[in-house]
Amino acid sequence: MSVVVDLATLTPAQLGEAARILRVALARHQDAYGGPGEAEAEVAKALDRPERLGFAALEGETLLGWIGAIRSYSHAWELHPLVVDPARRGMGVGRVLVGALEGHARAAGVLTLHLGTDDDFGGTSLAGLDLFPDVLAKARTARSTDRHPLGFYQRLGYEVTGLVPDANGFGKPDILMAKRL
Repeated sequence: MSVVVDLATLTPAQLGEAARILRVALARHQDAYGGPGEAEAEVAKALDRPERLGFAALEGETLLGWIGAIRSYSHAWELHPLVVDPARRGMGVGRVLVGALEGHARAAGVLTLHLGTDDDFGGTSLAGLDLFPDVLAKARTARSTDRHPLGFYQRLGYEVTGLVPDANGFGKPDILMAKRL
């Protein structure tokens, strides 16, 4: 059984593990924290910046995954990032972390959580498409086709609120999602 703690309470070794999980969990995405020190810098941002916060799921002393948020508006925060150790996927860790963040956000008076989930690897029904014209009509048809996080977030009540066509190259959109808390 996992417990959720504030990311700031992790040991240096666990923070190193948080960077490793970030790197491996997002390895199929282009340019996702693969360079030297990039994952470590992202973990540090979650700790060092006043607009950031984060939570970690632990089983004993073992880090299972972590979630961050950016206080981007007075009543809406961005969920960024959510990563679970690939060996622990499908076990409810992500669901627990999202629930912890949503509860914390509600208590802080946040009304909406929003996020972007890039499809730069062909994991959704939008992959490879020219999303112009009528981008919003195509947004309504978005679904996961290859274990893309879109399906996970939809199961948790997040809905597609927009697209950034070609954000990562032709036919590789960023899918914008949000949930009213």
